[in-house]
Amino acid sequence: MPRLTSPERERAIGRLEAGDTPEAVAATFQCHITTIYRLLQRFVITGSTADAERSGRPRVTTPRQDRHIFRSHVAHPFRTAAETARTVIGTHQAPISRQTASRRLRFRGLKNCRPARGPVLSVRHRQARLHWAQGLLNWNNVRWQNVLFSDESRFCIDHADGRVRVWRRSGYRYADNCVEENNAWGGLSLMLWGAIGHNQVLGPVIFQGLGPGPGNGVTAQRYVDQVLHPHVLPFFQAHGNWVFQHDNARPHTVRATQDLLHRSGIQVMPWPALSPDMNPIEQFWDLLQTQLNRVVPRPTTVADLDRAVRQAWTNIPRQASNTSSPHFTLHQASLSIFPFAP
Repeated sequence: MPRLTSPERERAIGRLEAGDTPEAVAATFQCHITTIYRLLQRFVITGSTADAERSGRPRVTTPRQDRHIFRSHVAHPFRTAAETARTVIGTHQAPISRQTASRRLRFRGLKNCRPARGPVLSVRHRQARLHWAQGLLNWNNVRWQNVLFSDESRFCIDHADGRVRVWRRSGYRYADNCVEENNAWGGLSLMLWGAIGHNQVLGPVIFQGLGPGPGNGVTAQRYVDQVLHPHVLPFFQAHGNWVFQHDNARPHTVRATQDLLHRSGIQVMPWPALSPDMNPIEQFWDLLQTQLNRVVPRPTTVADLDRAVRQAWTNIPRQASNTSSPHFTLHQASLSIFPFAP
């Protein structure tokens, strides 16, 4: 039966004091008659209808142990709650449970999240990234809004998404309809090039197996023929004050590519090695992959994947019409590297 709320308890006592029988009051509030008798007994003894204070289950950790649990995970964020639980002996003279350690961490404001993934950086790489950032400290919003960020990314027919869940009964882990099959290497794929800037977008360019080199990978000749000539050069002819960014991949740094950009008068932004996480277009790729993960049925051929990629590309918002919208926009991506100087 439902539990009586505090106002209902007061009304029940009022009905009893007015002369109603416990049976009539129980019928009015649709509760068991024992509930009314116990409520009346509590009111007579304590003069209140509120529940008596409960001691609750005794805590198995001391405040000092709580601080130790918190500090150990602040110092070592990848430490698991189970590891911490095995090293903490509670007041019951036994190791605490993983759930207890997790509750102590959540109470202190720590959350169990997926880690951000980044490249392995040596001291030299870190110094290069720092010097790059220090050299751009004086850039204001206008200068950053005139940067065209570009990159390539591979999209596969199969994808491994660790967030997929399956509802199944015990013992059905390997049932045919409960096993998610996927290709370890992603299966057939497409290599895609794109570029974004402040309310600007170029692409998509899906590399075709033309010229030297096998498959649909990026070669210097394909980069020049399929990206620079048809897309980048016309853009900079119309926007001469912009800066072009691409990373240090081999097709971008060969002499033929550099000579073409130099002859065309295109200013290229220096880029530190192993720094894909500093390129805002990575957020664009992430949203594009999210759009592809929602395609039903899944593409089974390269032609299907080509159509799905192009459709997902057109579905990505190009401009922020509402700054409070939770959806990613091209405007937000182009301003997401770090806070700009005023």
